[in-house]
Amino acid sequence: MQKNKIHTVLKEYFLMTAGVLLVVIGVYFFKFPNNFAIGGVTGLAMIVSDLCGGALSSATIVTIVNSILLVIGMIVIGKDFGIKTIYGSLLLSLSLQLLEVIYPMSAPFTDQPVLELAFAVGLPAVGAAILFNVGGSTGGTDIVAMILKKFSSFDIGQALFLSDVILTLLAFPTFGMQTGLLSFLGLILKSTVVDMVIESMNLCKYFTVICDDAAEISDYIVHTLKRSATVCDATGAFSGQGKKVVLTVMNRSQAVQLRQFIKHAQPGAFILITNTSEIIGRGFRGLT
Repeated sequence: MQKNKIHTVLKEYFLMTAGVLLVVIGVYFFKFPNNFAIGGVTGLAMIVSDLCGGALSSATIVTIVNSILLVIGMIVIGKDFGIKTIYGSLLLSLSLQLLEVIYPMSAPFTDQPVLELAFAVGLPAVGAAILFNVGGSTGGTDIVAMILKKFSSFDIGQALFLSDVILTLLAFPTFGMQTGLLSFLGLILKSTVVDMVIESMNLCKYFTVICDDAAEISDYIVHTLKRSATVCDATGAFSGQGKKVVLTVMNRSQAVQLRQFIKHAQPGAFILITNTSEIIGRGFRGLT
């Protein structure tokens, strides 16, 4: 039991590290050089860095702001403040600072801002989705959300989105019309891409199998696919004959195997397969 727990923790932190590094790559190599101020702490950092004439780099400002928010979060929230948030925030800040030393960026990689925007949005979106799946974060506005949640009844999602909109609008007078428009486009795309990636990562197949004999199908699901199922009695509306309904959920590779098995074992079965990404329960995701 203890070994499984250690394995789970190591896996979570490995995924968190990968998620944070994807965010770092997208931010440092694509957002910062192009001044895509797409909200959040990184967007604020770019604007502040420009206003102070580059005396402080965006990476340095991210480190300062995240450090301040971490201290405030630990003081205000106390023991409920997550270790994963601390890890993600520190890893993001230190990675940005390290890249600034070993690979300074004086200009964007290309002269194609739309292409750069795609990577500036896409890489952090994938990273954020991975972090969300393991309950991690990169700190910043997530810490603000934790504090607001504890002491107010604000709609936190709307409050954070409003702050992102304000920061993105500041890109217009700070960096010019073209960069401002691209930043605003990036803001619109960001939440959509994150949701799409999360849904794709969690996608499972929900089977409703109507058949004459559920025993062999259930046996295959339990002993071969190592999943479970629920079997219900039913009556065909047209024939009036007794039927069995097998309900089960599994990942995409298992779904292909089950579909092929039913096709050969009970070709007369009626199968409904539905995509679903919110599965809560044993073997999938817990309630918390």
